[in-house]
Amino acid sequence: MPPISRSFLWNIFQRIDTDRNGSINGDELQSALANGTWNPFNPETIRLMMGMFDTDGNGMITFNEFANLWQYVHDWQESFRSFDTDSSGTIDRNELKAALQSFGYNLSERFYGILIRKFDRTDSGDIRFDDFIQCCVVLQTLTNAFKQRDHNLTGCITVSYEQFLTMVFSCKTK
Repeated sequence: MPPISRSFLWNIFQRIDTDRNGSINGDELQSALANGTWNPFNPETIRLMMGMFDTDGNGMITFNEFANLWQYVHDWQESFRSFDTDSSGTIDRNELKAALQSFGYNLSERFYGILIRKFDRTDSGDIRFDDFIQCCVVLQTLTNAFKQRDHNLTGCITVSYEQFLTMVFSCKTK
């Protein structure tokens, strides 16, 4: 797919910026992004993306930040479609397993069930697009935090309970 023109993105950005202040907040972004079911993105996914692309930390997305976010969402959409092999618009357990294995994760069958339960907000046994992004971002973030402590690359670490909590709660999604 050819790159999207900046003028096209500028037009989208201006439509999203409903208060016309030159940047978009989380509520404006959420109302602009649909997850494939004509529902707004999950608020937690919006929060994660705002944290990733709000490079100056002001709680707002500028046009340049938006252009990067748009590309990020587009790339995830392509990935999602490639793993949604039955074209259902959702990712089931087997499709999630195939996706995560292709990303280099070797997880137990039990853990795939945990991921489905955690990120399936509709209790359908499937994960929608925005929840798929959230699942993958959270998994990558926690993996990065784990790797920082796995100095010998054994796949095992020893941490105290407070170190574990600190590791989980201070994870940055960048």
